[in-house]
Amino acid sequence: MRGNKRESIIRVMLNSEETLSKNEISKRAECTRQWIILFLKELEKKGFVEGTKVKDRYKLLRYWLSLHKRPVRYKEYMIKEPLKLLKKIKLDYALTTYQAENIIQHHLFPSRIDIYAKQKDLEKWHEILAKKGLYGKGNVRIIFEEEHVMYNKRKLGGLFIVSLPQLIIDLLIEGGPCEEAAEMLVKRL
Repeated sequence: MRGNKRESIIRVMLNSEETLSKNEISKRAECTRQWIILFLKELEKKGFVEGTKVKDRYKLLRYWLSLHKRPVRYKEYMIKEPLKLLKKIKLDYALTTYQAENIIQHHLFPSRIDIYAKQKDLEKWHEILAKKGLYGKGNVRIIFEEEHVMYNKRKLGGLFIVSLPQLIIDLLIEGGPCEEAAEMLVKRL
């Protein structure tokens, strides 16, 4: 849980164009104000922030990467025309990695569609996707993470996509050609 709180705080700070108050960071990161104060002191010692103001977005992003772990709770499916299905689905989700990057900057071939979903919707997702395709190694991966990964998601082309900082982290964790795409996106951050 400790790592998730830290990631939530960094995610909120990197998603904001303005300097937020400790109370606002607490509210958006869904953490206590005490947690915010303690973690901001740690970030300030490392030189990433001054008070609640981000001094170096790139270094803070790299620090976040050191905290972030590769997703371990997911299910895979082989689905025909998964994007059409996603445009109609009523469940909460956010695309990440290959497909999200392709929608934003068209650098990577979307060889797999990675989707963040809420843990409480696991059975609903499984029912829908198993009915529309095959369960097992495939072209769609539903990742069940804590809900804050979808913080500041946006809708592009009828599809929900994670925030830019979250996408960069996910691409860097994925590795290979995704790292190059992530570095290109850093310039937009």
